[in-house]
Amino acid sequence: MSITQYRHATLDCPQPVALARFYADLLGLRVEPLGDLKEEKVSWLRIKNSQGEPIIGFAKVENYLAPTWPEGEIPQQSHLEFSVTDLDVAEKQAIALGARKADFQAGESFRVYLDPVGHPFCLILNYND
Repeated sequence: MSITQYRHATLDCPQPVALARFYADLLGLRVEPLGDLKEEKVSWLRIKNSQGEPIIGFAKVENYLAPTWPEGEIPQQSHLEFSVTDLDVAEKQAIALGARKADFQAGESFRVYLDPVGHPFCLILNYND
C-alpha cells in the first residue's frame, strides 16, 4: 500500500500569477482565485482542471534564474510535456501566449519551447503514454 499520492508539480518562477496564467491559457484551464491578495503579494498558487483538482503549482523565487537548456550552467531540472494533435497549430498558439521555440530541437514528433520565464516544455504529437 502506498503512503502517498501524486498531487502536482510546482515550478519556481519570478511572478507566479503571470506564469500560472500562461499555462492556464495554454491548457484551457483556470487559475485558482487570489481572494483579497494583490498579484505582487502572491508567493504560490496553482492552476486547476475542470474538476477543481490542482494540476501545476507556481512558487515565487526572488532571485530566479532560468534554466539554460539543453546545456549550460543551470540545468533544466524538470520539464512538462503536453499532447497535441497538430504541432503547427499548437506552436502558433503557444507562441501567441508568450512561449519561445527553443533553438535546439531533438526530434520530429515533438517540439521544445521555453515558457515566459525559461522553463522548457514539450508539445508532443499524438503522445498517448
